Amino acid sequence: MEKAITKPQELQTLFHTNTAHLNKLEFLISSLVKISRLETGVIKLSPSYQTIGDTILMALENIVLAADQKNIQITFNYSEDFKAYHDPKWTSEALYNILDNAVKYTNENGHISIELFTLENYTKIVITDSGIGIKESEIPKLFQRFYRSPSVKNFPGVGVGLHLAQDIISRQYGFIHVLSTLHVGSTFEVWLINSDSPK
Repeated sequence: MEKAITKPQELQTLFHTNTAHLNKLEFLISSLVKISRLETGVIKLSPSYQTIGDTILMALENIVLAADQKNIQITFNYSEDFKAYHDPKWTSEALYNILDNAVKYTNENGHISIELFTLENYTKIVITDSGIGIKESEIPKLFQRFYRSPSVKNFPGVGVGLHLAQDIISRQYGFIHVLSTLHVGSTFEVWLINSDSPK
């Protein structure tokens, strides 16, 4: 027997549930298309040695609203002095996926920091959050396609964002390193070549 939905709050709940499912499906399809096009060479990155700060700001623009809704403080030591070999459009996509997770898995009133460091051969982007953290045993699995920790089953996500981020960064001769402590927070280090001739 079908149940008639008559209460406004029930209609509102159904609407939000359906919207969340549609958004999740749209993100999944979009991410899989990008991954496929990168892997088949349909999309080619065009990296060059240029300022990395503006690229990070591009990524931040897309997560500020979600962070504000949770009253998460974001700090970023922006400077035009930091440069790296990268494609701004696709690197901002990779950084967005990392930052989106940071916001998602950080509780209300938490904080996220973004720091830049110039080393001899690399420029390092360090994204640290005060989120739920990751078990040490799960860190090697984070970048596997569709991998999601059992501990985050109640959080939205499809398990492709970090896989795409790693693919983008590795195609620019960079890499991502993760440090995390359960119930304390996580740090994602994005290492990009600090040179205009990476090969």
